[in-house]
Amino acid sequence: MSTNAVTRSRLVAFAGQLGKFGAVGLVGFVVDVTVFNLLRSTVFDPEIVHAGPIYAKIVSTVLAILANWIGNRYWTFGTSRRPRALREGLEFFAVSLVGMGIGLFCLWLSHYVLGYTSIIADNVSSNVIGLGLGAVFRFTLYRYWVFAPGRVDAAPAAPAVDRLTAGPRGLVGER
Repeated sequence: MSTNAVTRSRLVAFAGQLGKFGAVGLVGFVVDVTVFNLLRSTVFDPEIVHAGPIYAKIVSTVLAILANWIGNRYWTFGTSRRPRALREGLEFFAVSLVGMGIGLFCLWLSHYVLGYTSIIADNVSSNVIGLGLGAVFRFTLYRYWVFAPGRVDAAPAAPAVDRLTAGPRGLVGER
């Protein structure tokens, strides 16, 4: 197989994985935005709870993380998922929490530092800017750490012994 064909094949596989990540992310986005806006306009309204937008974002993001873990584990990175789901889930959650922190920072900066306090400004800062920056961060760490294809949880297998090249104390010397 030529180098161009291998490169093209890898690029197509990467694009497919990126597309699946985007589709799963879209589901998570719908969960996140719906729950965020529902909570922000009801129980976490800033008129009732000063830090309401932050609390609403934390709850909505945690629910979206759960939905995204299921989708990414079984679909996006399904071929490279590991048998130790708890460890993988904890790593996924840790990466997702940092991604959530990126979105929260954008919301905090916009709402409390820059003074953009409308529901539209809160959505743009957290669900457009923060989510976009967080998505790049999460995809990179999911692909190269949490669901890395070459990463294995099992102990490495003992190396096979080549009978023709074993030393004097090895298999050849046992005759």
